[in-house]
Amino acid sequence: MKTGKIVKVSGPLVVAEGLEEANIYDVCKVGKNRLIGEIIEMRGDMASIQVYEETSGIGPGDPVETTGEPLSVELGPGLIESMFDGIQRPLNAYLLAAKSNYLKRGVEVPSLDRDKKWDFKPKVKVGDKVVSGSTLGVVQETPVIEHKIMVPYGIKGVVKEIKQGKHTIVETICVLDTDKGEVALTMMQKWPVRRGRPYERKLNPVEPMITGQRVIDTFFPVAKGGTAAVPGPFGAGKTVVQHQIAKWGDTQVVVYVGCGERGNEMTDVLNEFPELKDPKTGQSLMKRTVLIANTSNMPVAAREASIYTGITISEYFRDMGYSVAIMADSTSRWAEALREMSGRLEEMPGDEGYPAYLGSRLAEFYERAGKVVCLGGEGVEGAVTAIGAISPPGGDLSEPVTQSTLRIVKSFWGLDAQLAYRRHFPSINWMDSYSLYADKVGEWMDKEVASDWVTIRTEAMALLQEEATLQEIVRLVGIDALSERDRLKLEVSKSLREDYLQQNAFNEVDTYSSLTKQYKMLKLVLQFYHEGEKALEAGIYLKEILDIEVRDRIARSKYIPETDISKIDEISKELSSVIDNLISKGGVANA
Repeated sequence: MKTGKIVKVSGPLVVAEGLEEANIYDVCKVGKNRLIGEIIEMRGDMASIQVYEETSGIGPGDPVETTGEPLSVELGPGLIESMFDGIQRPLNAYLLAAKSNYLKRGVEVPSLDRDKKWDFKPKVKVGDKVVSGSTLGVVQETPVIEHKIMVPYGIKGVVKEIKQGKHTIVETICVLDTDKGEVALTMMQKWPVRRGRPYERKLNPVEPMITGQRVIDTFFPVAKGGTAAVPGPFGAGKTVVQHQIAKWGDTQVVVYVGCGERGNEMTDVLNEFPELKDPKTGQSLMKRTVLIANTSNMPVAAREASIYTGITISEYFRDMGYSVAIMADSTSRWAEALREMSGRLEEMPGDEGYPAYLGSRLAEFYERAGKVVCLGGEGVEGAVTAIGAISPPGGDLSEPVTQSTLRIVKSFWGLDAQLAYRRHFPSINWMDSYSLYADKVGEWMDKEVASDWVTIRTEAMALLQEEATLQEIVRLVGIDALSERDRLKLEVSKSLREDYLQQNAFNEVDTYSSLTKQYKMLKLVLQFYHEGEKALEAGIYLKEILDIEVRDRIARSKYIPETDISKIDEISKELSSVIDNLISKGGVANA
């Protein structure tokens, strides 16, 4: 360790001299309270350190000590169900150590519990050859997550000793004979947060991450291992969209990063997630969730580190072969922390005061998502899907954070304040949003769900786009200027919007729709359109088509439980029967 002394303090930025042997990103202990900091700039023997705690009371002359290690996270049993701050301090343990509901300075607590014993079950035996990423054994961390204990990166050898039974995360569970002698392994490993964890090779993501949200799964899907951005103004429902995906997305592990958001939103997550039952396992959602909270009243410097902490934990579970979703809420607040630190470093500002490297830092985060073949030679595949919320000031999507993100992500779910004010949720604007995964995911849907999935999706999207043009005509000259066929299109588009795209997150049935239910619902709405066209050609008045009672059943099909979705087929048969009956009688007009 090398010791220097402080020469300047500027908020969370501290400048110290006498640290010529230190490296960029080394962790430091600052001042007499030994506050945690990280070197972010070196000039000769002068180090600029961002401190992750309140710096009041620190002044020139106070000591600074470097640890010689970069900011790292502890990875091992105990991560699931935990809540950490931005630099992986466990908030429950911190609360007990500090005896306060607020963060206190200089409190040191280990990230993972050193005393709890875990039941380790070996998967290898003495004499087996193992490499980086090989599974040594497993621990049943929660009822739904089997935690694999893997050989750390850069180590390979022959198993000399393996210990079954209950151990803490710091006790030796395996001894390897390596080229450099014997190496003792524990259940815990450390990894620098700013460096992506290695893998064997990256795969092209083609399988959708099913969210149960119809507007996403049908029109703007995200692939497992893909990236998505959710920009929108205040009150448009970004957090609700992320909560819904965390609850219902078909991933095995969820890492939720509350990055600079309001404390009451994280409180909602904490209160809600333990009570939510996972539809696949019947267990609490927290049994597969890691929470990272760096709310708006917590130290701003730790906010900048929080998304790296989150993505590193995500990669660790990916390396076990799990599909992981990381929610970053919100990257705008993270970028504001970046801007504040950049200003204190007196760097040349870029657009709107953000640093010139904003785009590359965002790319560093999102590019760590992906579907990969993991290390270990076992052919295990894992995926990290990154979904970031963006809070552009005033809803202006031309601001730098949104624009930099759009150049990186492949799914864009643009939230619309007008839709939110009309109580249309999720308020994803179908005219502004897009997904570059749609073609690949469409091929998967055609194969796994229904052979005409892409066809009906394309037709539905064309109707919604045509509706926008027809509405312009209606606003200019009135609805009477439209033909009956065009008015039918407006009615079907309205049904698509209100009966299909609109979804009630607080209704226990409508909050989630399986792909089969989505297909049947969409097919039903389009069937009404085709049957209506057929009736119009037969000379039936539009009013008679719109007045049929079965339309109410189409509208209410979203509230049909998953166990009864065969009822949608019954509505379909009834619709065909009613229209055929109307045509055979010639309608009231031709009677």
